[in-house]
Order: sequence, then structure tokens, then C-alpha cells
Amino acid sequence: MKIENEEVKKSSNQNGFTLIELIVVMVIIGILASIVYVKFTGKIGTSKHNAAKAQIEIFDQALELYRLDIGKYPTTSEGLNALVVDPGIEGWSGPYLKKAVPNDPWKRPYNYQSPGSHGDYDLFSYGADGSSGGDGESEDINSWE
Repeated sequence: MKIENEEVKKSSNQNGFTLIELIVVMVIIGILASIVYVKFTGKIGTSKHNAAKAQIEIFDQALELYRLDIGKYPTTSEGLNALVVDPGIEGWSGPYLKKAVPNDPWKRPYNYQSPGSHGDYDLFSYGADGSSGGDGESEDINSWE
């Protein structure tokens, strides 16, 4: 009988967290998680925009190599695929890109026009919104600026 009373005393004297303390900790963790989420999602948009700029610069270099070999840029109908697949033009010594032409970071094809309205060719992505104009993530990325 004496042993049972000592066990009861030990179990009632154990320290632990109250429900309120646990709720406060969970609220603090939720606030921190929301702050990190907001910061992280902003970086995703910026990184996609930077990736599109980098891809357009790579296309620019490949288009210049194509022009040096052929004497002109691919037509709008030939498109950027002429950098990877021989369109049957004399002088083509590609491929000018190591892999197939990728879509922009928003999973849409890049827009290519030759001759372009801003130069010999226009190469651009409409950004996150997929339409002309916009700010931030929706800003257009192009080869002439």
C-alpha cells in the first residue's frame, strides 16, 4: 500500500506543458512559417524571371552562330527549332543548342519573330501572366532590351 501512494505522488508531481503553452508555441511556429513562405514565394518569381533572361541570352548566342553559318536568322515559320533540327538549308552546321528548345519557366513556348519589329528578330516571353505588359513576375522578358 505504501508503494502505491509513492507512485501516485510521483505521477502527480511530474512537470509538463500546459495546453495554453502548447497553443502559444504552435501560434509562434505558424507565424514564422507564414513569414518564410511569403519570402520564399517572392524568390520563386524572381528566379523564374532571371531564368527566362538567361535562356533568351543563350538563344541570342545560338541565333548569332546560325546567322554566321547561313547568312540570315531563321524565319518565323522555321522558328527556334531551326537551331536544333536542320531545316534543309545549305550551310547549316548545327545543332546550335545542346538540347531541344525549352519552354519558358512558366511552361509556355518562347515567342520568336523574324524579321522582328525591334530588330532582325524578336524573341520574348510574356512572363507569369502570359499576356503582353505587366509588372513584377508578369513583366515581359525580351531580347531587345
